[in-house]
Amino acid sequence: MSQSCPIEKCTRKSRGLCDCCEKNLCLQHLNEHNTLLLSKLNPLVDEVNELEDRLKTLNMETLICASREKLERWRKDCYEKIDSFFEKKSQMLNEIIQQEVDQQRQELNQIHIKINELMNAQETTRQEIDLFTSTIRQIKTNMEYIEKTYCKIDTRPLLIEDTFVLIKKMAKHELDLSTLSPAYKTINRPEKSFISLAANDQHLLIHQDPNLCFYDLEMNLVKQTLWSHGEFWEMCWSKAIQKFIILGVNSIFLLDEDTMSIDNVYTIEGRTWLSCTCSDRVFYASTHESGASIMEFTLSPSIEFIKEWKHPITCTKDEIIYDMAHKNENLAVLVGNRSDQSLRIELRYVETLDCIWTLDLRIKRVQNLVFRFSPLTCNEWLVVDYQNGKLIQISRDGKLKISIQYHTVPRRAILFDMNKLLVSAENTVYVHTIA
Repeated sequence: MSQSCPIEKCTRKSRGLCDCCEKNLCLQHLNEHNTLLLSKLNPLVDEVNELEDRLKTLNMETLICASREKLERWRKDCYEKIDSFFEKKSQMLNEIIQQEVDQQRQELNQIHIKINELMNAQETTRQEIDLFTSTIRQIKTNMEYIEKTYCKIDTRPLLIEDTFVLIKKMAKHELDLSTLSPAYKTINRPEKSFISLAANDQHLLIHQDPNLCFYDLEMNLVKQTLWSHGEFWEMCWSKAIQKFIILGVNSIFLLDEDTMSIDNVYTIEGRTWLSCTCSDRVFYASTHESGASIMEFTLSPSIEFIKEWKHPITCTKDEIIYDMAHKNENLAVLVGNRSDQSLRIELRYVETLDCIWTLDLRIKRVQNLVFRFSPLTCNEWLVVDYQNGKLIQISRDGKLKISIQYHTVPRRAILFDMNKLLVSAENTVYVHTIA
């Protein structure tokens, strides 16, 4: 016997399984859902067109500017002997960049053709929409990577051989936690230091009571400033405003790396913060409470409140958000349940907070401490399990990839300079290499 259409107030008989909602719907509602899916193709076309425009306007000289300057400095030091050599390597640099740009253009053309075919046929599926969306995001990430730091130039002084200047792509690769080296350097901190870590491309920021301290890529202390604003929970770097953001108990501070000034830019009333992260446009902060909220703030021209995401969208009323991290237009959250003390990590669409995947970490919280995690390369994640003294690598699709026992109780971890993993314990920061 035919079933009724499950849509509320609809009395028609179901005619088929809807690819979108996976329910048996009547013909009218099947058509409506199909129309809804088709409507999602237009925004994808707009994104493809926008990326095509970006490819057309890419300036090769701009892309290689920083690398070429380094070559120029070396050329001036060894003027007569390196003129011809310089032109050879410059051409190689151009070819590498052009090859990658051509590859992105080819992938965009293929997507454009496929979307046009579906639009002409007036038929698509949810899986196709998700696949196009994922591919476009990856191309957008690739282009941002090309525009920022795509090539690295390694130079050596005379005597000149072909291998003295190596031009190579800064290829992102998946890290393997099992390759973690023994700590080759340690940074000790006074007892009352806060254990948060933050970094940009050049500097690591840590708290060594009573100061906030900057370390360079060689892990040398380069500058410091007094921190006199009480306890803070977390820190993160904003590329958009070129400042570090420090999350106090109930205030948000900006730290200018150049002037070393610290400004209180927002204070929440009657509640406290716990974690934070930021995208290119938005700063996110979660509240320290059951049924935690996620607050959104503009970054530029100033930190201004936008909206508040509340439970049950963020989590259930008996859950807390321990940590968050934004990457590639997605928001990863670490959620703890206070009823059964379980812990899970979820990846969500940043625009809607809809869940992409979730992973039960099978960790039971016993101590009254906060769990943390951090992003790795290739959309992977590193969970710091202080409860069992482990570091846990999570794959891009939400699977447990590898877990290693750490030699002491880890509390925080952060990837620095692509191949350095810094692990913060109670009074020490351990510096490792990872491949």
